[in-house]
Amino acid sequence: MKNKNIILCFLLAWLVQEAVAQTPKWVDKARKAVCSVVTYDKEDKLLNTGNAFFITTDGVALSDFSLFKGAQRAVAISSDGTQLPVVAILGADGMYDVVKFKVEAPKKGVTALVPAQTAPSVNATIYLLPYSTQKGACTQGKVQAVDKVSGNHDYFTLELPLKDKMVSCPLMTTEGEVFGLAQKASGQDTATICYAISTAFAMEQSISALSLNDHTLNEIGIKKALPDTEEQALVFLYMASSQLSADAYMVLLNDFIAQYPNSADGYLRRALHQLQLSKEEESVKKADADLEKALDVAVQKDDVRFNRAKTIYAYALEAGEKAYKEWTLERALDEVREAISLQTLPIYRQLEGDILFAKQDFQGALASYEQVNKSKMASPETFFTTAKIKEALKAPAEEVLALLDSCVVRFTPPYTAAAAPYLLERAQAKVEAGKARYAMQDFDAYFNAVNGNVNDVFYYYREQAALKAKQYQRALDDIAKAIELNPAELSYRAELAVVNIRIGRNEQAIRVLDEALKLDANYAEGYRLKGLAYIQLKKKAEACDCFAKAKELGDTAVDALIEKHCK
Repeated sequence: MKNKNIILCFLLAWLVQEAVAQTPKWVDKARKAVCSVVTYDKEDKLLNTGNAFFITTDGVALSDFSLFKGAQRAVAISSDGTQLPVVAILGADGMYDVVKFKVEAPKKGVTALVPAQTAPSVNATIYLLPYSTQKGACTQGKVQAVDKVSGNHDYFTLELPLKDKMVSCPLMTTEGEVFGLAQKASGQDTATICYAISTAFAMEQSISALSLNDHTLNEIGIKKALPDTEEQALVFLYMASSQLSADAYMVLLNDFIAQYPNSADGYLRRALHQLQLSKEEESVKKADADLEKALDVAVQKDDVRFNRAKTIYAYALEAGEKAYKEWTLERALDEVREAISLQTLPIYRQLEGDILFAKQDFQGALASYEQVNKSKMASPETFFTTAKIKEALKAPAEEVLALLDSCVVRFTPPYTAAAAPYLLERAQAKVEAGKARYAMQDFDAYFNAVNGNVNDVFYYYREQAALKAKQYQRALDDIAKAIELNPAELSYRAELAVVNIRIGRNEQAIRVLDEALKLDANYAEGYRLKGLAYIQLKKKAEACDCFAKAKELGDTAVDALIEKHCK
């Protein structure tokens, strides 16, 4: 009996030694890189639990997308029980069920696995390293097959039992390097077979400039990281500005500045957004501080000076007398002139001209815009602004018209909607210059450019031009159309009466005015015009009755008519 017990003890000792021998030496250290993950939903209730493992010492980890789907927050729990909040999603792929994320790592960092440089081949021995707070836990298996997916990445079929609690645990080579994430064999015998997507594929997941519209990423409510390059991150910011709430966009701007502290664009954008959130003095001071920081870190100082000038100019125009005392048109002018001193660009000159125009220094504004118009930046807009400056200087109508010609000549007939505003402006300028017949051509070109989508005011303006051009039938047609579109506007009916009187259709004019007076019996101008029609018909008594009624209703313009015809 004694001999049997001795033999049994030796046998047990051999089995223990054999088990220890089969557990690689690197397991105890590597298992510290495996963590448990708990995700929570919108109501902060438990959503899922699962596994992950760290691949960098600053807290970047890999896991399965399914674990994070629908999550609003998540916490990683290390092997020693430390809770590490997930601070950002770094990339995800729903098809292959992987996610890359980052935790708030301690100052000393976390234990991370070393990615395998060479994937294990068929029949190679591999190990699954589950999350465990105990030492020496791992499961051994073999590679059954290696396929290629998503380009040239490995997808492994493994002879390895996999429990639900082992999904997304790391798969290790015999050298202790991680090569894959464990994935369940859907609909198959998980007691003997499982799959793995390569660690290299999971590590390649990233945030790009277009990730804001990525359906997979949007199924995770946790904050997404910014792209890894400043150029991509700036595009990401641009897209986010129109899709995120104001508060969420401010958080993103703060993240950008933290990630790219030497990017002037970040400070400039945050300054602008700060002003959009509030125009209070404290907000303007914060924006001003960002503008100063932008200049401090900028490589291209002239560009930042220009943007500072543009921001201050826009604010000063909107705020008026309530403007922050240090943000004046004078300061904006100083900023843009600093930019010009560093590099003379037409766009800088244009802003200088705009600021001078706002300061009512029209001669200075003209000098700036004349330089712009001699450059490659000359455009319909710049010539149009120059025309407005000339108007402010009370220049001859011919000079204003010549500048408007320079606007329109930059478009090719048949004109489109882009040319329409300039055609309309030139038409009105031609009327002012006594060229009503030529103005009609521009009115017609405008009508065609906007495909006839005009309102009553357009018909009124064109009628005025037609009347001055002595195109009476067109004038009658246009004012009639204006009345059709806006029948309540009495001045249109008065204008129709005036045209009828002008061409001797006095009875028709009286009928038009009677209709107007039915709409408003106290319409004084209607009585005055009706009196004029009666004068043309040589019906003095009726005319004087109408003039008297107009005077009774407060029309002072009728006094001269009474003096002339009713004394």
